[in-house]
Amino acid sequence: MIKPTPCDHEHLAALVTAASTFSPCVDVADQWGTALAGVLVGGGRLLAAGNGGSAAQAQHLTAELVGRYRSDRRPFSAICLTAETSSLTAICNDYPGEELFARQVEAHGREGDVLVLLSTSGSSPNILEAARRGTACGLRVWAFTGPRPNPLADLADESLSVDADYTATVQELHLVGLHILCAALDRALGVIPARTREDLDGPRRTA
Repeated sequence: MIKPTPCDHEHLAALVTAASTFSPCVDVADQWGTALAGVLVGGGRLLAAGNGGSAAQAQHLTAELVGRYRSDRRPFSAICLTAETSSLTAICNDYPGEELFARQVEAHGREGDVLVLLSTSGSSPNILEAARRGTACGLRVWAFTGPRPNPLADLADESLSVDADYTATVQELHLVGLHILCAALDRALGVIPARTREDLDGPRRTA
């Protein structure tokens, strides 16, 4: 039976309910950020992929690493496989759909790199094949999924699985997990808060 879509305050209530059991996922995300710092400082790379809203979140993650999360630090190598439009269309045109991300993983991934895969259902065929290819190439596979059990969580080395009934709620808490991961990475790197213009020039004078 399909549950009705929660609206207005019911949407918030669904998020609050899921957030009340999110604590184990916080620990996972925090540990991932610490581990990722070691990988990136050692010259490794992060690859990320997802479909739909999860594609946007994969791109959000790589942007935080190439740019910054909150504080100034050196940029790190991170590639969002969902944003490579020419590669995506070429692969879809010439290969089975399951190869969409897997072929890019094989091209860009190196042993010891990290592959982050996001799927609210945990059953998207192109994401599952990317997980298999990542494992075969020696990458660490980390999965953001919805409730367990699901195939992606089973294939991944580790998973952050949100226990929620609705896709929107899962995605909202995936974003929280991504931000916790980024904050943990910065903490592991000893990054100081970014200096603002006021820090550089002193307080602005008012007329």
